[in-house]
Amino acid sequence: MEARRRSAAVIDLCAGLSAELRSGATAEQALNAVITRSGPELWSTLGAEPTARLTAARYGADVPAALRLAAEMPGGRGAAAVAACWEVTTVSGTSLAVGLDQVAEALRADRALAEEIAGELAGPRATAVMLAVLPFVGALLGLALGAQPVRILLHTPVGLGCLLGGVLLEAAGLWWTSRIVRAVEAPTDALEPSKTRGRRSETGQPYGTLACGLSRTRTAALGAGA
Repeated sequence: MEARRRSAAVIDLCAGLSAELRSGATAEQALNAVITRSGPELWSTLGAEPTARLTAARYGADVPAALRLAAEMPGGRGAAAVAACWEVTTVSGTSLAVGLDQVAEALRADRALAEEIAGELAGPRATAVMLAVLPFVGALLGLALGAQPVRILLHTPVGLGCLLGGVLLEAAGLWWTSRIVRAVEAPTDALEPSKTRGRRSETGQPYGTLACGLSRTRTAALGAGA
């Protein structure tokens, strides 16, 4: 939940900065306006220390460093793209608003993809729960029928062999299911210039220079998990 809130805060930060920049504000003025308008909500979602460093930007603090600090926190990976755009536009003089719009678009698409993947993982998760519970259900059913499964499993050679085999198969099934889930949920490499250079957004516009967009390699992981 905290990661989702922070991810949404990064998107709101991008959109707010872009709106202020298009109204004629400088980058520092835009940042100050967004922080002032967001107030305590930004402090609680983006993080107290990153927000404090961003607030100090009016006194010459390093904005990209503050954004990268936020990017290290759960759900804040998109802030690294904002930092990259900030640095690129500072050096090249290109429009920061355009880059931020593209970052916000990529972050929204990435969040939508994450929600879609979470829905697709409902089946494997249900399978894992069933694997974990089914042996106990079988034992309870045996007790209800008077078969004494506990005595057979613990006090007979055949039962011990079945118990050992069942435990191994259970562990293997749970491991395999969790492996699929982890592979699909693996985070994307949010800043890879080689992947973003030359790419175009869903609106047909280029993502611009040096990592002002997000890769979507998680789709490949979803296909492999399926």
